[in-house]
Amino acid sequence: MDFDQGERVMRLRERLRLLIDQHVPGWYRGPFKDDASVRATERFCRVLADERLLTIDWPAEWGGEDAGVWEQTAVREEMWAHDEPRGAQYMGLSWVGPAIMRHGTAEQKAMHLPLIGRGDVTWCQGFSEPEAGSDLASLKLAATPQDDGGWRLYGQKIWTSYASLAQWCFLAARTDTGQRRQKGLTVFLVPLDRRGVEVRPIAAMMGTHHLNEIFFDGVQVGPEDVLGEVDAGWDVIRTVLSFERIGIPRYARSDRLLAQLWPAVASEPPSAPLRLAHARTSVHCRVARLLAYRVLAIGEQAGELPAHEPALQRIASTLLDQEVAELAMEVAGADGLDDAPGALLDGRAEDHWRYARASTVAAGTTEIQRLIIARELAREPR
Repeated sequence: MDFDQGERVMRLRERLRLLIDQHVPGWYRGPFKDDASVRATERFCRVLADERLLTIDWPAEWGGEDAGVWEQTAVREEMWAHDEPRGAQYMGLSWVGPAIMRHGTAEQKAMHLPLIGRGDVTWCQGFSEPEAGSDLASLKLAATPQDDGGWRLYGQKIWTSYASLAQWCFLAARTDTGQRRQKGLTVFLVPLDRRGVEVRPIAAMMGTHHLNEIFFDGVQVGPEDVLGEVDAGWDVIRTVLSFERIGIPRYARSDRLLAQLWPAVASEPPSAPLRLAHARTSVHCRVARLLAYRVLAIGEQAGELPAHEPALQRIASTLLDQEVAELAMEVAGADGLDDAPGALLDGRAEDHWRYARASTVAAGTTEIQRLIIARELAREPR
């Protein structure tokens, strides 16, 4: 595999870093924090849209630039390394929009893609439920058929990021209880201002907009709200989870934090515990990056990905998140709680530690990823 990204990608990275430096406030620490952070991400998305960078990886027919895989990777890495200044929009840009491109009707594409591409709408993902998290196929939110050909939604979603901000929900519901769990699921595109929808924020250590629960009490949906085929939503869900697992380059943030930690350990003797820990974690960061690049290269060449490849790189990246968090807090000591200007990591040590707690749970736990790997490899011919 040749991962030389070329001069064009390097120029793109420089351009993105300059825009981030010019337009993202120094106090910004991620999209979940508070309303001021949300406003900052909205302003930055308008800047990216004006620069034709917000949808650089989308097809030209939907306002994109048909960027190659390494340009797409550069955008994602630079955004994630700098605390994702696109905010909630990364969800619509990275997997809601692409899922609509792949599975949507012409009317759905015309309705939703321009709004997502301009950063004018926020989406949330209605997957997890109180009794259906990593085992997503066990979800129970019911879509009850109506005489007019539509459905009414009854049930609850939980842990839903950005639901308190979102206008639309990418919702998985059960339309048939008589089939095996992966069957009988349908994906609906549901506006959250529809009668019967209630969003309740959940207090969380990551900030105001991190976690929410959504209640659906007889919400009316019609055939025009279905994404893909009725009862075949599992195919759409798999598409979205694949996009999600490769669309967040977590290693990029870890790499930046390790570079910022280096001056604090560089004066230690080579055999000192913190110096060794930094070296070991840096190696793990390179491994996570190479595994991610392998997934991208396979997808570019073959078009389809074996399910275990994204799972492998996700395990490496999420465990790296936690390893870097532990190292940062160990190096910082009590100063890790200091978020004042000039503090170690610019006050990000404790913030990253809190963020990293959820890394091995979101989008499927580490255990689920290992199960995917085991099942896929068991199917391979020996």
